[in-house]
Amino acid sequence: MRDVLGHFVSGVTVVTAMGADGPAGFTCQSFSSLSLDPPLVAFAPSRTSTTWPRLREAGRFCVNVLAEDQHGLSGQFARSGTDKFAGVGWAPSPHGSPMLDGGVAWIDSELWAEYDGGDHTIVVARVLDLGADAARSPLLFHRGGYGLRAAG
Repeated sequence: MRDVLGHFVSGVTVVTAMGADGPAGFTCQSFSSLSLDPPLVAFAPSRTSTTWPRLREAGRFCVNVLAEDQHGLSGQFARSGTDKFAGVGWAPSPHGSPMLDGGVAWIDSELWAEYDGGDHTIVVARVLDLGADAARSPLLFHRGGYGLRAAG
């Protein structure tokens, strides 16, 4: 399943929030637009994520769409047990969540609903505010790596 579905190209996001003990965030490849009315997005953190419960508790978070030169950030926010924000530039979004510097887009949102998604949780979030930098290109994930890969 992983091999076949790896042929679907996706963007890469980092979902961030300001928790009681400071900023928190995780890399999330499973993200999509869901509804225009009301404005909703969806993403799916792993059930084993230790970061998602901190973001859930905050209730509001920012989905940061990474730019093509930010694969290092993707890896940094995918690691457990480290200071994921070490050396990372960011500013508070309009609703107070960490908005990472240099991204393609950001979506400020709040928790709308959660659903069972097998080994993941399906999170639906209501969009509060958003913005994009049309001059930047997105980081793509395809066939287990960054960028588009030729058939091998």
